[in-house]
Amino acid sequence: MIELTKEEKQKLMEVYRKLRVADVRDGMDWNMMHFMGSIHTDTIKPLFRTSFCGFAKTVQFVPTNRTIPTMEPEAYTKFSNHWYGNIATYHWGKSIGEDDVLVLDASDTNVGIIGSNNGLEYKSQGCRGIITNGGARDTDELILNKVPVFSRHVSQTMVQGRVEYQAHDIPVNINGQLVRPNDIIVADGDGIVVVPLEKAWDVAKYATQEMEADKTSRRKLYDKMGLSVDASVAGY
Repeated sequence: MIELTKEEKQKLMEVYRKLRVADVRDGMDWNMMHFMGSIHTDTIKPLFRTSFCGFAKTVQFVPTNRTIPTMEPEAYTKFSNHWYGNIATYHWGKSIGEDDVLVLDASDTNVGIIGSNNGLEYKSQGCRGIITNGGARDTDELILNKVPVFSRHVSQTMVQGRVEYQAHDIPVNINGQLVRPNDIIVADGDGIVVVPLEKAWDVAKYATQEMEADKTSRRKLYDKMGLSVDASVAGY
């Protein structure tokens, strides 16, 4: 795993925050990575229109094959707490920090791997967004609190009796795309793109080139059509 200093991360974010997914996709193409990095919204969808970028913080959960014993509801509270604290544990959440994007590989299970409580907690720690091939639950509250989530499923279930924690800070597979710790994630209405960290500056160079050409061209059209200048063309 490539490690960056705080200053190196800040410099990358200063550039990538200006870029759209389409720009970054172009930058990937200019570096001959045509079939790498794109996670499309036909399968991993945003709960609401949003955009973010940051460094991948990866976690993996796998389906369980443990037998769930029959018990009285009174005993289930203890069972549930044990599962959440020891089997499908979220101990890794404490390490989420500024400019992280949480990438949860839930093995494509329809399980509520992220919810309103932990989603808001991670946002309070500086997490820029959450991506999962599993499910999000408490989605009304996630939307209300503007916690940016892209997920495969909208789920009702808890993790107890369904999935187990496997590992964190490892390479994961999201919709057929490799995501490694500290790779750059950019997400907006066009979907998600994953930039290998070692290619970050090369991709940014040509992504910026295409963004500036597009904004310059659109600004001319704004002027021609008498449209008010907005943030998407300001300065061009």
